[in-house]
Amino acid sequence: MKTFRRPGVAVATMLVLVMVQAVADPTGLLALVGWSGAVPSLASGIWSFAPYLVFLPVLLAMVWWVALRAGGRFWTLVPGMVLAVVLAQSAACLVMTGDLGTAAWAGGYVTAKAVPAALIVSALTRWLGGRGERTRVDPAPWTPVLGRRSVWIPAIAFAGAAPLLVGSWWTGAAYAPGVPTFRPDQGVLPVVVTVLLLAGATALCLRWMRSRVAGALAGWLAAVVAASMVGVVQALVALVVDDGFAGDLWPLMVAYVAVADGLSFAACTGWIVGVVALVLERAPVRTPARTARAAVASALGLLLVAGLAVPQLIASTSAAASPDLAVPAGFLRAEGDVITDGDGDQVLLRGVNVNQLVDFYRPRADVDDTRPLTEDDFAGIAAQGFDVVRLNLSWSALEPSRGEFDAEYLGLIHDAVDWAAAHEVYIVLDMHQDSWWAGATPEGTACRPGTDPMWGYDGAPEWATVTDGAPRCQFLSRDISPASDRAFQNLYFDTDGVQSALVEAWGRLATEFRDDPTVAGYDLLNEPGFGEAAPVTTAYQLGRFYERAIGAIRDAGAPQIVFVEPTILWSGLGFDSGPSLGFSSDPNLVFSPHLYAESLTLDRDLGIPPIVGMARQFVLAQRVADAYGMPVWSGEYGYWGDPADVGERLGRYAALEDAHAYGGAYWVWKQACGDPQNGIGDTGNGLMVQDCATGGDAPPREDLLTVLSRAYPRSAPGLVTSLRAEGRAMELEGSAPERGCGLEVWVPGDDEPAVEVTGVSGLTLTRVDGGWSVTGCADGRYTVTTR
Repeated sequence: MKTFRRPGVAVATMLVLVMVQAVADPTGLLALVGWSGAVPSLASGIWSFAPYLVFLPVLLAMVWWVALRAGGRFWTLVPGMVLAVVLAQSAACLVMTGDLGTAAWAGGYVTAKAVPAALIVSALTRWLGGRGERTRVDPAPWTPVLGRRSVWIPAIAFAGAAPLLVGSWWTGAAYAPGVPTFRPDQGVLPVVVTVLLLAGATALCLRWMRSRVAGALAGWLAAVVAASMVGVVQALVALVVDDGFAGDLWPLMVAYVAVADGLSFAACTGWIVGVVALVLERAPVRTPARTARAAVASALGLLLVAGLAVPQLIASTSAAASPDLAVPAGFLRAEGDVITDGDGDQVLLRGVNVNQLVDFYRPRADVDDTRPLTEDDFAGIAAQGFDVVRLNLSWSALEPSRGEFDAEYLGLIHDAVDWAAAHEVYIVLDMHQDSWWAGATPEGTACRPGTDPMWGYDGAPEWATVTDGAPRCQFLSRDISPASDRAFQNLYFDTDGVQSALVEAWGRLATEFRDDPTVAGYDLLNEPGFGEAAPVTTAYQLGRFYERAIGAIRDAGAPQIVFVEPTILWSGLGFDSGPSLGFSSDPNLVFSPHLYAESLTLDRDLGIPPIVGMARQFVLAQRVADAYGMPVWSGEYGYWGDPADVGERLGRYAALEDAHAYGGAYWVWKQACGDPQNGIGDTGNGLMVQDCATGGDAPPREDLLTVLSRAYPRSAPGLVTSLRAEGRAMELEGSAPERGCGLEVWVPGDDEPAVEVTGVSGLTLTRVDGGWSVTGCADGRYTVTTR
C-alpha cells in the first residue's frame, strides 16, 4: 500500500491541476489542457481528441512512473514531472501531425506550463505522499572513465547523437551567430563545443542522479537536467554576443527558448542515457575494458561524422531543392536577400496599407466601417512618394458563397490595380483577417470568467468559419478567443475543406492577375492565428498551407512574388518561430513580418519593458529571413498615442529602416470612424484623417507624412550598401557589378533638390506630383546625395 501512495498522490494532484486550469483558462493558452467549450468531433479529425485521449493518458502514466521510481526527493521528482508534461505534449503532437521531428520539437512549447506544474505536483507529492527511504541506489561515488559503471559512455552517446537528431531544435530567431548549438549547418566548432558541454553536463548529472533514482529513469532525468543546463549556457553566451539587455527583455526570451529546446530534446531522446547506462550496469563484470574503449571510440566517431559529414549533406540537399521559376521581364522578383526588377536593380517597396476594400464588422450601423476607394487615393499615395500599396482584401467579400467569386468585388480589385498602374504604384494583394471573421459575441452570451464579449473584425466568410461551438469571447485581446482559435485550428487541419477552399481561392485570384506586373505579389494570409496547438499550427501546419497556396498560384501561371508571414505572435511579441524551415522550395518568396515592436506589442499593453526592442526586431527579422533564404519586407508597422511620442518612435523606425535598406507598408492610409479597429472616436485614424462629426476629411497627419515621405531610392543599380535620409536630405551608397540605368530616387518638396553624385552618369531631375524624380545610370561603386 505504501508503494502506491506516492504515485497515487502525484497522479491525483496532476489531474486536479489539469481540471482547475481547464476551467480557469478557456483558451488553453496557460493551461496544460485547455477546454474552450468546443465540442471534439471526428469530422474535425483526430487532433481534436488528442489533448484528451493522448496528452492526458501519457501525462498521467508518466507521472505515476516518475513518482514510483524517482523516490520521495523533491529535486528528483521535479525534472521527472517536467519530463512527463513535455513527453505528453510531444505524443499528442505526433498524433496530430504524424511528423516525428515536429512533434518532438513541439514539446518544448509547454515549458512555461510544465515547470510550474512540476513544482506544484512535486511539492504536494513530497508532502502528502510520504518521505520514503533515502537509500542510495548505487553506493559507488565514482567509477573509472572506461569502467563498467562509467557515466561518460552514456553521456557521450547522448551528446554525440545530438547533431544527427537535431531536426527543428535550435532554429529560429533566438540563436545569434556565436551561440553554440548542435546544428551542423552552423559549422563544426559550435557543434563540437556544444556536444562537449552536453556530454560533461550529462555525466555530472548522471553521477548524482543514478545514486538516487533506480533504472533507466535515472539517465533520462539526468539528460533533462543536463540539457536545461546547456540551455542556460547558451543564454549566457547570447547575453554577450547578442547585445545583452539593450533596453529590452530579449535575453530572457533567448534563455526561455534555449532551455525549452533543451528540455524537449532531452524528453524525446534522453532515454538514450538511461538505456545505455542500464545496459552497462547489467553487463557482466568480466566485460573487458577494451569494450568500453570501443564504445567511447564509436561515440567519438559518431561525433566526427556529425561534425564533418552532415554539413555537406545539408548543403547538397538544400542546393538541389530550389527549382527554377521563369519570371517574365517587367515583374518584380526575390533575388538573394533583396527584391529586384530583374534588370539588376534593387527595388525598395515603401508605401501604405489600404483597408478600404475590407469587409469589416460594423459596431454601429449608422457609422461607415470603410471609406470609399477611388483613383484619388492612388494619386495621393503617389504624391507622397510611395511606390506600393498593400491592398487588404476580405475572403468574405471575395467568396461570400463557397465556390463563387463576387464579380462586383473582383471588379473593385481590378479597378484598384488599374489605378495603381496609372500612378506607377505597385500592389501587394493581401488576404486580410483579424480574429478570423467578422462575427461578434452573440447577444445573451455569458462569457466565462477571465474572458469578455467582443466585437467582430474581418476575414473569412461565415461558411469557412468552423468553431465547434467555442464561445466568441476574448481573453486579453481580440486575437485570443476560443472561437477564433478553434476556427484557425480547423483551417490548419483543413476541416470541411476550409484550407482547400482558401488555396483554391488563391489560385483563382492569381489567375486574374498573373499577367499584370503592377501586382508585385500575393500576401497569403494576414497575421495568421496560433490556433490551439503551437508550434504544430504556427510552424508545421502553417508551412503546409503556404506550400499548397504557393503551388496553386504557380499552377495558375502567376510568376509574382509570394509574401509569407509568421503568425500574430510576431506582431504581439516581436518574434516567432514562423513556418518550418524548408516549407517551400519556391525561389520567389519574401519573408514579411509585421515590425510593431514598441508599438502594439503585448509589452506595451502591459506597461513592461519591451520584449523585443525596435532595433532588435530588424536584426531578428533578418536572421529568420537569412535562414529561409529570402528578402525581408515589413507588411505592416505603425505607431499611435501621444503625438510627440509617436514622432520620436517613427523617427527611430525610419532610421533603422534606412540602415537596413528595408521596404514596408505603414498602417494605414485611411481608417473610417466605424472601423472596429478605430474604436469610434472623434476622428478616424490613418494618415488621411476622417472627422467623425461630419464624416468628411480632417487635416492629414503631416507630422507622420514628413517622416514617411522622406527621400529614398525607389530602385538602385546593384545593391544599396548604405542609406540615410531625413526629409529631402539623403545619402545613398550603392554598388553595381555592371552598368545599370535603373537609378530612381524620390525627393519630396516643390523646390528642385541639390544633387551630388559620384559614379553616376546621365543624371536627370524630373518634376512629379509632390516632389522630384532623380534618375541616372551607375557602374561600380556610386553615391547620391540630395539636399
